[in-house]
Parts: sequence; C-alpha cells; structure tokens
Amino acid sequence: MTFHDLHHAERPLVLPNAWDFASAAALCAAGFAAIGTTSLGVAAAVGLPDGEGATRDETVALARRIVGLPVPVTVDVESGFGADLRELAAELADLGVAGVNVEDGRPGGVLADPVEQAASVRAVKEGAPGLFVNARVDTHWLGVDHESTVDRANRYLDAGADGVFVPGLAREDDIAAVVAAVDAPLNVLHVPALGVQRLAELGVRRISTGSLLFRAALHAAVETANAVRDGGAVADGVPGYADVVALITPGSARGSGFPRR
Repeated sequence: MTFHDLHHAERPLVLPNAWDFASAAALCAAGFAAIGTTSLGVAAAVGLPDGEGATRDETVALARRIVGLPVPVTVDVESGFGADLRELAAELADLGVAGVNVEDGRPGGVLADPVEQAASVRAVKEGAPGLFVNARVDTHWLGVDHESTVDRANRYLDAGADGVFVPGLAREDDIAAVVAAVDAPLNVLHVPALGVQRLAELGVRRISTGSLLFRAALHAAVETANAVRDGGAVADGVPGYADVVALITPGSARGSGFPRR
C-alpha cells in the first residue's frame, strides 16, 4: 500500500513522529505503517529553535538516514526553511521521502498570506509531483483567524496539496465542519478526549503525534534518572542494550525488544 493509499484505508493512518534514527526504527519495529518527523524534536535535539527555518540541514540529514526503513517516511519541512521549495522537494523525493508537511504559520505567531502560501504548495508539487503534500493550516494552532481555515485549506488543495493538516483542531463540531468543507484527507493531532475511533467516525483520515513522543521521551529519561538517584523503581519494559544494537544494525533482526501490536 502506497503512502497515498494509507490516507484512504478503512481506518485513519496513525502517524508517529520521530526525531532521530533510533526513534524512527523503533516505531517501525513496533508495526506502524508510516513514520513522520517532528520539527520540534529535530530542532530541540540539536539545540536550535523550532519553526524558525533553522534546521534545514538537520531535517534533510534525518530524512537521508531513515528512508531506508521499510515504511514510507514523511518529513516536516516547517514553512520551507527559506529554501527554494522546488529544489528542497526534489532533493527529498530523490532521497526516497514519500511526503512532506508545509505550514502557513510564521515566526512570531502570524500566518502567511494564503495566496503566497498556495504558491509555496504549488512549488513543492512542481519540484516533486509524486510527494504527498500535507498542507498545514495553523489557524487553530496559533489561535488566530479561525474563520479562514476552510478557505486556506481549499486554496492549498487547488494549488496541488494532497491533504490538509489542522493542528489544534480538537472540537467535534469544528472537525466535522472541516471534513465536510474540504475534499481531501484531513490530518489532526492526537486528541486524547476523542481517540482514534471517534476521530475516524468524524471523518479524520490521519492522526499525528506531533512532538508528543519526543516530549514523552524527555519525561521518561528524567523520571528514570530521578529513580536511579533516589532509589526508586525504574519503569518496566525498557529495551535492553542488545535490543537497541539490533535495532540500528543493518541486516539484524530489528526490534525484538520493542512492543508490536
């Protein structure tokens, strides 16, 4: 099943977001059908700001490392890193990337002009027609101009986007309204109060974890360090050294220590 096909399957695509090779390989070993990247995780891991176009090199380098995994990979390119979007899209496609997210949010909590953003989406498709372009609409994420959400989404679809991502969209009525008004797969962030089944019933086709897994990993690392220092119990289920070595070793039986469902 292609990455495009995964957005039209019986159940929504649950897309976990990785920040390095090991996290991507572990998620692949756990049985996820595709892997995305998280811009916050990529940026924070190297001490750079998120959403400010500072991590082009790191993002491309990560893509190069993880495209060899046996699942489709989609990459968060923020708003394009200030690069020529045709060239960036072509570079990622040549590496074997299956999709990209491109967002209309800008530093300082403002939105791009939708006409200019549509041109950016068009440039990505011109650079790599086969990429699944997920056009991110940041109206709800930034808490501004909610009423322009559908108009922005449809402009980006007219420019060639294959799907629409509205992070921060979390109310049932709002989700249903966007699904009804936008003729393309809708992607939202994980909504704990609704869950996968309810989001599926509302018509959502892709559910991303965003930076959640990276933040959870930071939390788990600190909690484990605290447990060691304070004489507490370390959480069960931590992969062994050999499990991680197997995960990152080409030709090994990857992922024996990672839960698969």
